[in-house]
Amino acid sequence: MVSVFLQFILYSFLGFLLEVAYAWLRGIRGQGRKCLIFLPLCPVYGLGAAAILSMPDLLLGHPLSVFVAGGLLATLVEYAVGVFYEVAAGVRFWDYTQQPGNLGGRICPLFTLFWGLLACFLVYVLHPLLSPLAALLAPWQVWLLFLVFGADALLSLWLLRQTGDTNCLRWYLAFRRPGESM
Repeated sequence: MVSVFLQFILYSFLGFLLEVAYAWLRGIRGQGRKCLIFLPLCPVYGLGAAAILSMPDLLLGHPLSVFVAGGLLATLVEYAVGVFYEVAAGVRFWDYTQQPGNLGGRICPLFTLFWGLLACFLVYVLHPLLSPLAALLAPWQVWLLFLVFGADALLSLWLLRQTGDTNCLRWYLAFRRPGESM
């Protein structure tokens, strides 16, 4: 269970970095790319990665299976997390309504293909390189990380529910210099 939590945290952080890179490449400025108030994490990526890595070895041993099943599994996670945020907090972190074949703006075929590619990269490249990192943490460090994440997640969910706006997680904007854009 500890390794699944650490996978979740690690891939939530890497998902955040991927979101920042995606926004930068697309020229999207001034938009928050994380889902928690303090920690730079996108939990949908961590949940998707943990789900993919939990697939049976029979699927994990074949790249085509990882591409198809991983892409579909990540899409299912994305849909479920999207519904969760809408119901529990009244917010949307992403919207695919402009994409063909979207389902309620929560998922779309194009990103299912991207998730399939990322699933292959995760299973065959990234996870084999990064999985030894979990052994570097002492049990007390894992518990501390769990408590910090839990507190941040609960506070973030409460703030999102109170405001109905994802911008409430961008507290750091108050420290901008006048005229500075983000």
